[in-house]
Amino acid sequence: MEEVYEIHALRYGSNQNRTRQENFLETVDDHDSAMPLDYFVWLIRNENRAVVVDTGFDHIEAKKRGRTISALPSERLAQLGIDSKRVEDVIITHLHYDHAGTLKDFPNARFHLQETEMQFATGPWMLEDAERFAYSADHVAELIHCLFAKRVRFHQQDGEVAPGITVHRMSGHTMGMQSVRVRTRRGWVLLASDASHYYEHWVKRIPFSICWSQEALLSSYHQFEKLAESEDHVIPGHDPLVRQLYLPSLKEAGDELVRLDLEPKQSLRDLFS
Repeated sequence: MEEVYEIHALRYGSNQNRTRQENFLETVDDHDSAMPLDYFVWLIRNENRAVVVDTGFDHIEAKKRGRTISALPSERLAQLGIDSKRVEDVIITHLHYDHAGTLKDFPNARFHLQETEMQFATGPWMLEDAERFAYSADHVAELIHCLFAKRVRFHQQDGEVAPGITVHRMSGHTMGMQSVRVRTRRGWVLLASDASHYYEHWVKRIPFSICWSQEALLSSYHQFEKLAESEDHVIPGHDPLVRQLYLPSLKEAGDELVRLDLEPKQSLRDLFS
């Protein structure tokens, strides 16, 4: 029997001070207007398992970078009845600071990562200021300790984490960026993560400002359409629109936690027509 899952997007923080131009690699219209950025982790679960996608960052990292977070990722998971200490599988989409911190809150997890992302984060590219800026040496070193404890599983290109949950390398934002494909009651949903920070990036084919390879990233956008059931089944990594389009996971949590396995309130085509 095929397994299907719930997917929850859990917002743990935001950056309200970004402008449109900061979020695009090319010049865009209304470049000085505000374009806030949300920080998410994701929970994939059914009666058999709970898989977490990304681990966010903590208050210490937030202070270093002048960010604020409203809750730790583990605290958001607890709101949905998930104890991070008991989670067995965590998918790390890439090793940027806002996706690969708080690993200590998942002491029993196996971390799923593209092999090329570890190569990228520990290789000569980190001598370049533009690439190194978004990484935390502490986070990378912590993952290396997990590797030596045999708690890292490397994937090459496409791989299966569990029945109905697969990962797919989508290099561009980083060399080893991966997105996550999940079978749900409404079909295959693609958690693009930072292969597309906002819906607008892939709809208009203009990459985010941090881009290791523009050519590779534009190629990744074509994979979205092959892997997801429709354009309404693609979920970007940081877009506040996600919280407007999907229903709350818990009434008391409002739009901080939303259900991605349910139909959106509005079609993406209507938003960008």
